[in-house]
Amino acid sequence: MKRFLRGVAILWVVFRYGLDGLVLDSFQKPWLRLVSRVVSIGRNLDAPRGQRLREALERLGPIFVKFGQVLSTRRDLLPADIADELALLQDRVPPFHSDIAIATIERAFRRPVDEVFTFFDRTPVASASIAQVHFATLRDRHGIEREVAVKVLRPGMLPVIEKDLALMRMMAGWVESLSADGKRLKPREVVAEFDNYLHDELDLVREAANAAQLRRNMSGLDLVLIPEIFWDFCHAEVMVMQRMNGVPINQIERLRDAGVDIPKLARDGVTIFFTQVFRDGFFHADMHPGNIQVSLDAATFGRYISLDFGIVGTLTEFDKEYLAQNFTAFFRRDYKRVAELHIESGWVPPDTRVNDLESAIRTVCEPYFDRPLKEISLGMVLMRLFQTSRRFHVEIQPQLVLLQKTLLNIEGLGRQLDPELDLWSTAKPFLEKWMLDQMGPQRLWREIQAEGPHFAKMLPELPRLLHDYLRHKPQNHRRELLELMAEQKRTNRLLHAIIYTGAGFVLGLLALVLVQQLQVLFRFRIF
Repeated sequence: MKRFLRGVAILWVVFRYGLDGLVLDSFQKPWLRLVSRVVSIGRNLDAPRGQRLREALERLGPIFVKFGQVLSTRRDLLPADIADELALLQDRVPPFHSDIAIATIERAFRRPVDEVFTFFDRTPVASASIAQVHFATLRDRHGIEREVAVKVLRPGMLPVIEKDLALMRMMAGWVESLSADGKRLKPREVVAEFDNYLHDELDLVREAANAAQLRRNMSGLDLVLIPEIFWDFCHAEVMVMQRMNGVPINQIERLRDAGVDIPKLARDGVTIFFTQVFRDGFFHADMHPGNIQVSLDAATFGRYISLDFGIVGTLTEFDKEYLAQNFTAFFRRDYKRVAELHIESGWVPPDTRVNDLESAIRTVCEPYFDRPLKEISLGMVLMRLFQTSRRFHVEIQPQLVLLQKTLLNIEGLGRQLDPELDLWSTAKPFLEKWMLDQMGPQRLWREIQAEGPHFAKMLPELPRLLHDYLRHKPQNHRRELLELMAEQKRTNRLLHAIIYTGAGFVLGLLALVLVQQLQVLFRFRIF
C-alpha cells in the first residue's frame, strides 16, 4: 500500500508540474501535441519548463535530485534552459532552517553550539539533497583556531529514501519478470547497489572515512586537494572538515581570467579519474560540478578541490585488471582482444563466436577514434554498446554501475572545460604504464615485499613442522599412503597396458609394411 501511495504521489507531482507535457511536446506527431494542450487545460504552467522540472525533482526527494544532478552534467544531451536549471540542484537545493541544523549539532555533541565552535554562521553556504553546509571556526586539540565547514544531515531523510527504494525494488521485480532482458540487466542487484550507496550517504562518519582514505591516496599526486577531517567533531549526523576555498569548476570564464590553464585542467581531471580507478580501486563517484572546485591560492594554484564523499566506488583487483585490459585493447583498436576478454570473464555465453562479437564492437567504436571530445559522446557509445550487448546476451555488472555514472560525469566536465580534449590519447599512456606496473617485475617485487613478513615468520618454524610431520606420518597417514600406493599400482598397470598396446600396434604396422615390401620385391624378381 505504501508503494502504491508513493507511486500515486509521484504521478501527482508529474501532473502538477506539467512534466507529462514536456514528454509529449518532445514528439513530432501532431496528435500528441494536441493531447499535450488538452491535458494542460486548467493547470498553471506559466513557469519555464526547466524551472518546473527542477522544482518537481526537488519535491520528489533525494533520489530524484541525484538523477537531476547527473543529467545536469550532460549539456550535450539537454537543451540549455533545462541544463541551467538542473545545475542548481548541485548545491542550491532549498535549505532547511538553521535552527534545525543547530539542534542536530547540539544533539550530536550534547552541548550548545557556541561551546563547540568559536563562531558558527547560521546561513548555510551550500545545500544539497542529503545535507547542507555551514562555515564555522573552532579550536582543535592543539588549541589552534581553524576555519572549518560543518556538514549537517537533512532531517527525515531515511523514511523518504526507504519509500523510494521500495518502489524501485518493486519496479525492478517487474522488469526482471516481464522483460526479455530482465535477468541480463540484473535490475534487482543494481537497485541493491544503489540502496547501499544511499544509506552510506546517510552516515557522515562513513563519508569522513571516505574523505580520509582519498586524502591519503591522493597525497603524492599534487593535482587534487581533499579537506582534512576533524575526527573529534564527527558524528553520524554531523561532519566537520577543513574549509576549502576555491572557484566552482563550471565558472570557466572566471578561472580563465584568473590565469588557470583550462586545457591542462581537463587533462588533469582525466589523470585523477584513472589514478583513482586503476591504481587505487577507490574513486570519487559523485563528481558533478557542485562537488568540484579549483584552487586559486598561490601555493596550490590550478589544483582541483574535491568535496562531498558520500558516494565512492570500489573495484576489486580482478575488476581493475579486467577493465584496464579492456581499455588498453580498446585504445589499441584490438577489438578481438576486447571480445576475448568478455568471453573469458563470463560476461557473455562461452559459445559466443569471437569473430562476430569482435565485428560488432568494431562497428560501434571505430567511428569515434581520432576525434576531439566535442565530436563524440560516450553516452552515445554506451547506448550503442548496450544495444550490441542485448544481441550477445552480455550480463550487466552491478558493481560497475557507479563507474559508468562517473565516466559520464567526467565526460560532461571535460566537454565544458576543453571540447578539443582527445580523451583516448590522454588516457592511453596512463593505462599502458599501469599495465606494465601490474605485469612487470615491479609487481613481482611488490608482492615479495608484501609476503616477506609472512615468510620470515614461517621459515624458522619449518624444521619443527617437518620433524612433526615425519614423526607422526606413519600413524596419521598410513591408511592414506596404502590407498595411494594401491592407486599408483593400478595407474602403473593401466600405463603399461597402454604402452604395450601402443607398441604392439606400431610393431604390427611395421610388420605389415615389411610384408608389403617383400611382396613387391618378390613380384619384381619374378618379372
